[in-house]
Amino acid sequence: MGAAPFIKSGSPSKMIASTVPSNGDVNPYGLAVVPNSAGALTAGDYLISNFNAKSNNQGTGTTIVQISPTGKRSVFAKLIPGSLSGSCPGGVGLTTALGILPGGYVVVGSLPTTNGKSATAKAGCLIVLNDRGQAVETIAGSKIQGPWDMATVTRGSTTTLFVSNVLMGGAAAARHAGDAATVVRIRLRTGGGVPKVMDEQVVATKIPRRDDPTALVIGPTGLGLGSNGTLYVADTLMSRIIQVPQAMSRTAPLADSGITLSAGGHLKQPLGLEIAPNGDIVTANAGDGNIVETTTAGHQIAVVAGDAKAGAGSLFGLAIGPGGKGLAYVDDAHNTLRLLS
Repeated sequence: MGAAPFIKSGSPSKMIASTVPSNGDVNPYGLAVVPNSAGALTAGDYLISNFNAKSNNQGTGTTIVQISPTGKRSVFAKLIPGSLSGSCPGGVGLTTALGILPGGYVVVGSLPTTNGKSATAKAGCLIVLNDRGQAVETIAGSKIQGPWDMATVTRGSTTTLFVSNVLMGGAAAARHAGDAATVVRIRLRTGGGVPKVMDEQVVATKIPRRDDPTALVIGPTGLGLGSNGTLYVADTLMSRIIQVPQAMSRTAPLADSGITLSAGGHLKQPLGLEIAPNGDIVTANAGDGNIVETTTAGHQIAVVAGDAKAGAGSLFGLAIGPGGKGLAYVDDAHNTLRLLS
């Protein structure tokens, strides 16, 4: 546990900017802070992926917007279904899975639909873009089935992605609910041109997921790797945080649906998850719009209102602000980027 909570009750939240680009995409999900300037990327700016098109159909958003700390917005990427550099079953519908790799490469998840309904959802892929927002590669296959969120860890010339998948045994198999979601670890060779997959390993299985008429799908969302080597995952359906020990070295998936770190209490359908600078776990609730801080011992020590629109499922992506100051988050009820300071 840190000396003090990273988030504090009564902390003010301010809007940085609207996340809606000129094509009208809405429903901001993924959020990442640019660590280093490269190409069109400016250090300290935010990247946000949109899940819905202007029609508001889920799984049809195609844009990643870039927003400066002062609120200047531009379009980093507009992805055209059918024009990707590799396989992506179903096309483009950008999810919460968003990360920035060495060399300015960006990885974003796609869980596409044709009409915003779970019955038309396809497996999708991870899309790799260069620092100019151009798609250069995709990562697809049997272990990538509805990539929903992602955490990235770079050590030397290797970057590890932890990706939660919410369609395993889902729409394609005509199953509307079940304990079939997974977390897969993907190792990439980075730092020398386009990232290349070295290996893939499922590290967690049997996590609950279900199709949902308002959220498209509900399943494991945010992920974060603690300094102790444990991967923390927001289990949205069960209102808990689960832990996967030895996530970087595990050679087989955890035998059950994850070890519960903390459940219930202030955790109400957690979506986004981020590791705070003090090592605590910060999550954003779909159930009540609150942001909750939990220690690695499982103690819930702080709660702050992010969006008071109860049960809206408004809060998805979280990111520690530039320089480790503040907590940035997207609010898809209002299509805005906000900062809790």
